[in-house]
Amino acid sequence: MADIIIRNVTIMQTEPPFDIIEGADVVIENSVITAAGVNAADGATADKVIDGSGKIMIPGNVCSHHHYYSGLSRGMLISSGPQTDFIQVLKEWWWRLDRALDEEAVYYSSLICSLDAIAAGTTSCIDHHASPSFIKDSLSVIAKGMEETGVRGATCFEITDRNRGMDEVREGYEENVRFASEVDTRRKNGENVLVEAMIGGHAPFTIPDEGLALMADAVKSTGRGIHLHIAEDKYDQVHSHHHYGDDIVKRLDRFSLLDEKTLLVHGVHLSDGEVELLNERGCFLAHNARSNMNNHIGYNHHVTDVRKLVLGTDGCGGDMFEEIKLAFFKHKDEGGPFWPADFLAALNRGNRLVESVFHNEGKWGRVEKGYKADLVLLSYNAPTPLVKDNAATHFVWGMSSANVESTIIDGKLLYENRKFTSIDAEKVYSEAQRVARRVWEKTDRIKA
Repeated sequence: MADIIIRNVTIMQTEPPFDIIEGADVVIENSVITAAGVNAADGATADKVIDGSGKIMIPGNVCSHHHYYSGLSRGMLISSGPQTDFIQVLKEWWWRLDRALDEEAVYYSSLICSLDAIAAGTTSCIDHHASPSFIKDSLSVIAKGMEETGVRGATCFEITDRNRGMDEVREGYEENVRFASEVDTRRKNGENVLVEAMIGGHAPFTIPDEGLALMADAVKSTGRGIHLHIAEDKYDQVHSHHHYGDDIVKRLDRFSLLDEKTLLVHGVHLSDGEVELLNERGCFLAHNARSNMNNHIGYNHHVTDVRKLVLGTDGCGGDMFEEIKLAFFKHKDEGGPFWPADFLAALNRGNRLVESVFHNEGKWGRVEKGYKADLVLLSYNAPTPLVKDNAATHFVWGMSSANVESTIIDGKLLYENRKFTSIDAEKVYSEAQRVARRVWEKTDRIKA
């Protein structure tokens, strides 16, 4: 007997060539799709049967770069100094907030970000964490919040020297290695692990060579890839040239930090040669259109040149329907040549990142037999024909998180008929407001 059967649904693949299959069935056993297509459920029974008539099923969206520590920042009321450049934004806003985070705040940030993602049809989140006042065990707390809600993903700690120099660098390194070891132990014990480990670093301008050497050691000892901001602002490049006499990507390459598991983020101010090198090494690059616009750091005209382009939010929530729209429209505003199909391909490519993070232990990103059952059911009334040739255009121009009716992750129905099935979301949000007020008050007392 199957666990879940979805009958008479329209399957829409978000990976090229964006197939549309009407009147299809999807059968889920454990965490895997065991059948998908017309008449695929004939003769099958299940504990849960969903009528998919008039609905569309897509693979779950992936947020390839998130900051869960921003979960309690929405509408944050604090006093701040001038913010006339990007470094001042960091110092006056984000670096004060992350220093105010303690264990309870990190936990509720994780819960909130995960719930928001699931309700928006995002089934995997790749997190990049910072809480300088609470480093040891912080990644386990992030993972706890993610797994309690049921979202899939990965997390890491931002290695940085920005507050306490090399002592802070070493503590971040130790937390990354500790959490990776914890994940390995859980796997060996036969546990189902939803949250994997990566090796995090803030940005090269806050990581000395000794820190990059430690990151390289962590990569080698854990078998994980790095997750690192690069060239988000011009300052990162200027700092690299001034202090190290080289481009950022070349500096990373000297420490053997670039490979097919590497996730680099932003890259707005990379040179042509740096893009060629990260492509040669097989790195992923996460584009975060909303965050880039918000921070006024410029536009990344290299998005069309990056072979493994993926989409993230940089902490601006977990709604990838919203993110892809803004990424597309900003690109066209800049005169770029990409169309909806190119951006939908980049969004779906986040599944290749998930496969890399989970050591190729499964296949993600298609509604197809043998793929992991991370799926989203949409109530979307197409006003024009929905066919494979215009599916990406419907996704970008018409579909939104408001269409998300149900979300399945790892074969579990976590969100059904726009309600969470296994967690008291109202209680979580209520408690989060209490924690947020405390964090804001603490942040307001911290000097930039």
